[in-house]
Amino acid sequence: MRWANIIFAFTILLAGAGTTTVCAQTSNSQTGAPPAATNEGQPIDGVAARIEDSILTESELRELAGFQKLVDGNSKPRDELIRELADQWIVRGEAAATNYPAPSKADIDRAYQALVAQFSSPEEFDKRRDAAGINDAAVRRLLAEQLYVSRFLDYRFRPAAQVDSNEIKKYYESEFVPQLKARNEGVPPLENVQNAIREVLIQRAIDARAQQWLDDTRSQLKIDVMPQGDAP
Repeated sequence: MRWANIIFAFTILLAGAGTTTVCAQTSNSQTGAPPAATNEGQPIDGVAARIEDSILTESELRELAGFQKLVDGNSKPRDELIRELADQWIVRGEAAATNYPAPSKADIDRAYQALVAQFSSPEEFDKRRDAAGINDAAVRRLLAEQLYVSRFLDYRFRPAAQVDSNEIKKYYESEFVPQLKARNEGVPPLENVQNAIREVLIQRAIDARAQQWLDDTRSQLKIDVMPQGDAP
Protein backbone atom coordinates (compact mmCIF):
# COMPACT_ATOMS: atom_id res chain seq x y z
CA MET A 1 0.00 0.00 0.00
CA ARG A 2 2.89 2.37 0.74
CA TRP A 3 4.13 2.12 -2.84
CA ALA A 4 0.62 2.49 -4.17
CA ASN A 5 0.29 5.71 -2.16
CA ILE A 6 3.54 7.05 -3.61
CA ILE A 7 2.35 6.34 -7.13
CA PHE A 8 -1.09 7.75 -6.38
CA ALA A 9 0.49 10.98 -5.14
CA PHE A 10 2.40 11.24 -8.41
CA THR A 11 -0.88 10.75 -10.27
CA ILE A 12 -2.41 13.68 -8.38
CA LEU A 13 0.52 15.89 -9.39
CA LEU A 14 0.04 14.89 -13.01
CA ALA A 15 -3.68 15.61 -12.82
CA GLY A 16 -3.05 19.02 -11.29
CA ALA A 17 -0.91 20.01 -14.25
CA GLY A 18 -3.62 19.36 -16.81
CA THR A 19 -6.92 20.98 -17.57
CA THR A 20 -8.95 17.83 -17.68
CA THR A 21 -9.04 17.69 -13.93
CA VAL A 22 -11.42 20.56 -13.89
CA CYS A 23 -11.91 22.61 -10.75
CA ALA A 24 -15.54 23.11 -9.92
CA GLN A 25 -17.80 26.09 -10.35
CA THR A 26 -21.37 26.89 -9.49
CA SER A 27 -24.05 29.25 -10.66
CA ASN A 28 -25.51 32.14 -8.68
CA SER A 29 -22.42 32.51 -6.53
CA GLN A 30 -22.52 35.24 -3.93
CA THR A 31 -18.91 34.86 -2.79
CA GLY A 32 -15.83 36.92 -3.52
CA ALA A 33 -16.00 40.60 -4.48
CA PRO A 34 -19.54 42.00 -4.58
CA PRO A 35 -21.24 42.25 -7.97
CA ALA A 36 -22.36 45.55 -9.46
CA ALA A 37 -25.55 47.15 -8.17
CA THR A 38 -28.56 48.73 -9.81
CA ASN A 39 -29.89 52.18 -8.94
CA GLU A 40 -32.27 50.47 -6.52
CA GLY A 41 -29.31 48.87 -4.72
CA GLN A 42 -30.08 45.32 -5.90
CA PRO A 43 -26.89 43.47 -6.92
CA ILE A 44 -26.63 42.14 -10.46
CA ASP A 45 -23.97 39.77 -11.69
CA GLY A 46 -21.68 40.60 -14.56
CA VAL A 47 -21.28 38.37 -17.60
CA ALA A 48 -17.74 37.08 -18.03
CA ALA A 49 -18.40 35.11 -21.23
CA ARG A 50 -21.19 33.77 -23.40
CA ILE A 51 -21.11 30.16 -24.61
CA GLU A 52 -23.73 29.50 -27.26
CA ASP A 53 -26.97 30.46 -25.48
CA SER A 54 -25.52 30.23 -21.95
CA ILE A 55 -23.47 32.63 -19.87
CA LEU A 56 -20.56 32.43 -17.46
CA THR A 57 -20.82 35.03 -14.73
CA GLU A 58 -18.22 37.12 -12.98
CA SER A 59 -19.22 35.54 -9.65
CA GLU A 60 -18.47 32.10 -11.10
CA LEU A 61 -14.99 33.31 -12.04
CA ARG A 62 -14.47 34.77 -8.58
CA GLU A 63 -15.60 31.56 -6.92
CA LEU A 64 -13.39 29.36 -9.08
CA ALA A 65 -10.45 31.70 -8.46
CA GLY A 66 -11.10 31.53 -4.72
CA PHE A 67 -11.25 27.74 -4.79
CA GLN A 68 -7.96 27.56 -6.68
CA LYS A 69 -6.39 29.96 -4.18
CA LEU A 70 -7.57 27.74 -1.32
CA VAL A 71 -6.29 24.52 -2.88
CA ASP A 72 -3.17 25.69 -4.74
CA GLY A 73 -2.26 28.94 -3.01
CA ASN A 74 -2.98 31.07 -6.08
CA SER A 75 -5.49 31.34 -8.89
CA LYS A 76 -5.03 31.18 -12.65
CA PRO A 77 -5.31 34.17 -15.00
CA ARG A 78 -8.76 35.26 -16.14
CA ASP A 79 -8.52 33.68 -19.59
CA GLU A 80 -7.61 30.31 -18.09
CA LEU A 81 -10.46 30.54 -15.60
CA ILE A 82 -12.89 31.17 -18.44
CA ARG A 83 -11.49 28.23 -20.39
CA GLU A 84 -11.89 25.93 -17.38
CA LEU A 85 -15.48 27.06 -16.89
CA ALA A 86 -16.14 26.49 -20.58
CA ASP A 87 -14.71 22.99 -20.31
CA GLN A 88 -16.97 22.28 -17.35
CA TRP A 89 -19.93 23.55 -19.37
CA ILE A 90 -19.05 21.06 -22.11
CA VAL A 91 -18.67 18.14 -19.70
CA ARG A 92 -21.87 18.92 -17.79
CA GLY A 93 -23.86 19.06 -21.00
CA GLU A 94 -22.52 15.72 -22.20
CA ALA A 95 -23.00 14.11 -18.78
CA ALA A 96 -26.56 15.39 -18.47
CA ALA A 97 -27.41 13.95 -21.88
CA THR A 98 -26.47 10.49 -20.58
CA ASN A 99 -28.23 10.98 -17.22
CA TYR A 100 -24.93 10.43 -15.47
CA PRO A 101 -25.58 10.34 -11.69
CA ALA A 102 -24.47 13.10 -9.36
CA PRO A 103 -22.13 12.23 -6.47
CA SER A 104 -23.79 11.28 -3.21
CA LYS A 105 -23.64 13.36 -0.05
CA ALA A 106 -21.30 10.74 1.42
CA ASP A 107 -18.98 11.15 -1.55
CA ILE A 108 -18.95 14.90 -1.10
CA ASP A 109 -18.34 14.59 2.63
CA ARG A 110 -15.34 12.33 2.01
CA ALA A 111 -13.92 14.75 -0.56
CA TYR A 112 -14.41 17.64 1.86
CA GLN A 113 -12.68 15.81 4.70
CA ALA A 114 -9.80 14.86 2.39
CA LEU A 115 -9.37 18.51 1.44
CA VAL A 116 -9.43 19.70 5.05
CA ALA A 117 -6.85 17.03 5.91
CA GLN A 118 -4.38 18.67 3.53
CA PHE A 119 -4.06 21.57 5.98
CA SER A 120 -2.27 21.59 9.32
CA SER A 121 -5.54 21.90 11.24
CA PRO A 122 -9.25 22.57 10.65
CA GLU A 123 -8.65 26.09 11.95
CA GLU A 124 -5.95 26.67 9.35
CA PHE A 125 -8.33 25.42 6.67
CA ASP A 126 -11.01 27.87 7.85
CA LYS A 127 -8.49 30.70 7.82
CA ARG A 128 -7.30 29.92 4.31
CA ARG A 129 -10.85 29.45 3.06
CA ASP A 130 -11.94 32.82 4.44
CA ALA A 131 -8.85 34.51 2.98
CA ALA A 132 -9.73 33.00 -0.41
CA GLY A 133 -13.17 34.64 -0.23
CA ILE A 134 -15.36 31.56 -0.36
CA ASN A 135 -17.59 29.95 2.24
CA ASP A 136 -18.01 26.34 3.33
CA ALA A 137 -21.12 25.77 1.24
CA ALA A 138 -19.27 26.96 -1.85
CA VAL A 139 -16.36 24.61 -1.16
CA ARG A 140 -18.75 21.67 -0.97
CA ARG A 141 -20.52 22.70 -4.18
CA LEU A 142 -17.20 23.01 -5.96
CA LEU A 143 -16.05 19.62 -4.73
CA ALA A 144 -19.34 18.06 -5.83
CA GLU A 145 -18.90 19.52 -9.30
CA GLN A 146 -15.31 18.35 -9.46
CA LEU A 147 -16.34 14.82 -8.54
CA TYR A 148 -19.12 14.85 -11.13
CA VAL A 149 -16.87 16.09 -13.93
CA SER A 150 -13.88 13.85 -13.16
CA ARG A 151 -16.02 10.74 -12.75
CA PHE A 152 -17.82 11.34 -16.02
CA LEU A 153 -14.54 11.80 -17.90
CA ASP A 154 -13.32 8.54 -16.37
CA TYR A 155 -16.57 6.80 -17.34
CA ARG A 156 -16.34 8.06 -20.92
CA PHE A 157 -12.65 7.53 -21.68
CA ARG A 158 -11.45 4.68 -19.45
CA PRO A 159 -12.67 1.89 -21.79
CA ALA A 160 -10.31 3.15 -24.52
CA ALA A 161 -7.38 3.77 -22.15
CA GLN A 162 -5.51 0.50 -22.57
CA VAL A 163 -2.02 -0.03 -21.10
CA ASP A 164 0.27 -2.95 -21.95
CA SER A 165 3.11 -4.55 -19.99
CA ASN A 166 5.81 -2.77 -22.02
CA GLU A 167 4.42 0.63 -21.04
CA ILE A 168 4.32 -0.41 -17.39
CA LYS A 169 7.93 -1.59 -17.52
CA LYS A 170 9.05 1.61 -19.24
CA TYR A 171 7.38 3.77 -16.58
CA TYR A 172 8.88 1.68 -13.82
CA GLU A 173 12.41 1.97 -15.22
CA SER A 174 12.37 5.56 -16.48
CA GLU A 175 10.20 7.34 -13.90
CA PHE A 176 9.32 5.34 -10.82
CA VAL A 177 12.73 3.87 -9.97
CA PRO A 178 14.71 7.11 -10.60
CA GLN A 179 12.35 9.05 -8.32
CA LEU A 180 12.80 6.61 -5.45
CA LYS A 181 16.57 6.51 -5.90
CA ALA A 182 16.69 10.31 -5.89
CA ARG A 183 15.06 10.19 -2.45
CA ASN A 184 17.37 7.40 -1.29
CA GLU A 185 14.42 5.06 -0.85
CA GLY A 186 14.32 1.34 -1.48
CA VAL A 187 12.94 0.16 -4.80
CA PRO A 188 10.28 -2.58 -4.76
CA PRO A 189 10.18 -5.18 -7.52
CA LEU A 190 8.02 -4.40 -10.51
CA GLU A 191 5.49 -7.11 -9.73
CA ASN A 192 4.70 -5.43 -6.40
CA VAL A 193 3.71 -2.12 -7.96
CA GLN A 194 2.60 -2.94 -11.50
CA ASN A 195 -1.12 -2.60 -10.75
CA ALA A 196 -0.62 0.85 -9.24
CA ILE A 197 1.57 1.86 -12.19
CA ARG A 198 -1.08 0.59 -14.59
CA GLU A 199 -3.60 2.94 -12.97
CA VAL A 200 -1.21 5.91 -13.26
CA LEU A 201 -0.80 5.22 -16.98
CA ILE A 202 -4.54 4.71 -17.47
CA GLN A 203 -5.16 8.08 -15.83
CA ARG A 204 -2.63 9.68 -18.15
CA ALA A 205 -4.39 8.18 -21.14
CA ILE A 206 -7.78 9.32 -19.87
CA ASP A 207 -6.44 12.84 -19.36
CA ALA A 208 -4.96 12.96 -22.86
CA ARG A 209 -8.13 11.69 -24.54
CA ALA A 210 -10.35 13.98 -22.48
CA GLN A 211 -8.18 17.00 -23.24
CA GLN A 212 -8.28 16.31 -26.96
CA TRP A 213 -12.06 15.94 -26.83
CA LEU A 214 -12.44 19.19 -24.90
CA ASP A 215 -10.12 21.07 -27.28
CA ASP A 216 -12.00 19.77 -30.33
CA THR A 217 -15.42 20.52 -28.83
CA ARG A 218 -14.43 23.98 -27.58
CA SER A 219 -13.14 24.94 -31.04
CA GLN A 220 -16.62 24.31 -32.48
CA LEU A 221 -18.45 26.49 -29.95
CA LYS A 222 -19.27 30.17 -30.15
CA ILE A 223 -17.57 31.67 -27.10
CA ASP A 224 -17.63 35.44 -26.59
CA VAL A 225 -15.44 36.74 -23.75
CA MET A 226 -16.32 40.02 -22.06
CA PRO A 227 -13.03 41.60 -20.92
CA GLN A 228 -14.60 43.61 -18.09
CA GLY A 229 -17.85 41.69 -17.64
CA ASP A 230 -21.23 42.90 -18.77
CA ALA A 231 -24.79 42.96 -17.53
CA PRO A 232 -26.76 39.75 -18.19
